[in-house]
Amino acid sequence: MEWFILFIAGLFETAWAVGMKYSDGFTKIYPTIFTFTAMALSVLFLSISLKTLPIGTAYAIWTGIGAFGTAIFGILLFGESKDFVRLFFILLIVVGIIGLKLFSKS
Repeated sequence: MEWFILFIAGLFETAWAVGMKYSDGFTKIYPTIFTFTAMALSVLFLSISLKTLPIGTAYAIWTGIGAFGTAIFGILLFGESKDFVRLFFILLIVVGIIGLKLFSKS
């Protein structure tokens, strides 16, 4: 269950990063509220997962999910680069996340 909670924390990590883009420097009220809510939920779910998961592994996976998700949404929503090298390195983040999960003792 702690891995699922960590995954949810990573999704909220992605959500607040994307929300921050839409908040336009925290000048738009609804995207700003969304961003801060997603931030709080992200940290809350991370802290719950840390009750049983090692901090180094959980933190790396949390930020990895956030980085991967934000990069994908950047491509889909904001027209960011889809060149092969960029996608390759995004894939390496995913490989790192999977490796940490597979070889974690928790």
